Amino acid sequence: MISKELIAASSESIVLSILRKGENYGYDIIRMVRESSREQIQWTDGMLYPVLHRLEKRGCIRSTWREAENGRRRKYYRLESKGLRTLEEQKEQWHAVQSTLKALWA
Repeated sequence: MISKELIAASSESIVLSILRKGENYGYDIIRMVRESSREQIQWTDGMLYPVLHRLEKRGCIRSTWREAENGRRRKYYRLESKGLRTLEEQKEQWHAVQSTLKALWA
């Protein structure tokens, strides 16, 4: 099981990476995280939505309400240019951490 601290530290990068592939809504983001992590990361609404709200407040993502095929309204999120720049910065930081750990664990 992955620690809550590590999941929290990576949550923005994960969300931005998912939205880089195209706009999406909360439940599907949670599903994609679960599938991409091979069930090792299990997000809940209570974990995801504060991240989405924080990213939206910073201008990294934007949301739009739309009606889904089943008639329900869903809030879709999409990546803004600031979010793409933020993701690129975070990728560089994660690569630095990863290479440091790789060197230390060798």
